[in-house]
Amino acid sequence: MRWSEIKTVYPDQWLVIEALEARTENDQRLLDRIAVVELCPDGATAMQRYRQLHQQYPLREFYFVHTSRETLDIRERQWIGVRTKSAANAVAIP
Repeated sequence: MRWSEIKTVYPDQWLVIEALEARTENDQRLLDRIAVVELCPDGATAMQRYRQLHQQYPLREFYFVHTSRETLDIRERQWIGVRTKSAANAVAIP
């Protein structure tokens, strides 16, 4: 399905979706084909379910969204290096 179809079928709903076909243009993730994985009663439940699915299937592309959005605005972040808990508390040595 496309986002416009999902908004029509699931009006004013929190959903967990999966990108089946997607591409990136200018740091913007464009979802060409989407599957609805789960309907959720609220945003907190949708986020919790997203985390569970992401942990269980780390190679699949899940998102939690509300269908009141006109368009999906998904931005990719470029990560440089690895962050760890101890790295946040590191002190520079002169």
